[in-house]
Amino acid sequence: MKKNVHTAGKSRKQKKIMLLLLELLIILLLAIALFITTKLSKIEKNKLDMNDVSINDDLSDETKEAMAHYKTIALFGLDNRSNGSLSKGNSDVIMLANIDTKQHTINLVSVYRDSYLDTGNGTYQKCNAAYAKGGPEQALSMLNTNLDLAITDYVTVDFNAIIECVDLLGGVDITITDDEASLMIGYMKELNELTGHNSTPPASGGTYTLDGVQACAYARIRYGGGDYRRTERQRTVLTAMMQKAQKSNILTLNKLINAAFGDIQTSFSNTDLLALATKVFSYDIGDTTGFPYEKTTHKYDKIGDVVIPCDLASNVTQLHQFLFNDENYTPSATVLSNSQQIISNTGYKQGDGH
Repeated sequence: MKKNVHTAGKSRKQKKIMLLLLELLIILLLAIALFITTKLSKIEKNKLDMNDVSINDDLSDETKEAMAHYKTIALFGLDNRSNGSLSKGNSDVIMLANIDTKQHTINLVSVYRDSYLDTGNGTYQKCNAAYAKGGPEQALSMLNTNLDLAITDYVTVDFNAIIECVDLLGGVDITITDDEASLMIGYMKELNELTGHNSTPPASGGTYTLDGVQACAYARIRYGGGDYRRTERQRTVLTAMMQKAQKSNILTLNKLINAAFGDIQTSFSNTDLLALATKVFSYDIGDTTGFPYEKTTHKYDKIGDVVIPCDLASNVTQLHQFLFNDENYTPSATVLSNSQQIISNTGYKQGDGH
C-alpha cells in the first residue's frame, strides 16, 4: 500500500513538472510570436486593390502551368527623399525576384527603368513612370501586361536604406574597376552629405569590402555602360547582401530588421512574410539578367532616352525561358499587340537591337 502511495505521489509530481514545462513552452512561443509581430509591424503594409492590378486574360493554360511552381515578386527601389512616401515616385530600380519552389533557387531580373513599354491605357513611355502615375498597382499591371506575368505581390524600399543595411552586415565584398572607383567619388560625396557619413572612395580598382555608402554609390553609377551596367551592379550588391545575411547571426539580423523594416512597404501580410522568410534564407541565389535582352536606345524630345525592346514579343519569349524554363512559351495576343505598337511608334523591330 505504501508503494502505491509513493508511486501515485511520484506520478503527480511528474504531471506537475510536465504541466510547468508546457506552460513555459507556451510562454516562450507567445514571446517569440510577440517579438516577431513587433518586428514585422515596422514594415508598412499596403493591401493592393486587385481590381486595379491587371493580368492578361489571354495567358495560355500552358503558360500558367509553366509558372505554377514559381513565385514571382516585384521589387521596386525608390528615392523618396523628396516626398517621404513609398507609395509614389519614379521607381529607379525595378527587379523581378523569381523563386523556384522546387529547385530552391532565386533568379533576379532587372527591368531597365527606361524601357519603352505601355505604362497603362496605351501610354508608351519609360516604364518607371508607372509607379509614379498609379503606385504599385499600376507598376504591377505594367509588368504583367507587357511581360505576360501574373505578379500579385511586391516589396518597395527606399534605395538609400542599402547604406545602413550594408553597414550592419559588416560590408559586402565586391570587385570594382578603376573607372568605377573614379565614378563612385561624386555619388559618395552626395551620399555622405545626405547621411552624415564620412566614407572615403576606393583609391583604385580591386576587390574591397565596401561599406554602405560605397556600395550604394557603386550601385547608382549610371555611366560606364549606362543603365545596363548599372542594373548589373544593383543585382551584384543585392546578391552580396542576401548571401551575407544568410550567414549572419541572430543579433545582426535583429539589428538589420530594426534598421531596414521602417523603409519597406509591401503587399505581404505578416503571415506571408514569415512563410517567405523561412524559405528565402535557405534558398540559393541563381542567375541574374537584365530585360530587355535585345534592345536599342533612342532619344525623344518629350520623354528623353528610352530603351526599346527589339521586339517585345521575342524578348518576352526569352524572359519566360529564363524565368520558368518554358521552351514552349507563346506570347499572348496582348503582348503581340504591345509589341506591334512599339514597332509602329519607334520604327525599331526584331533584328535592330544588340
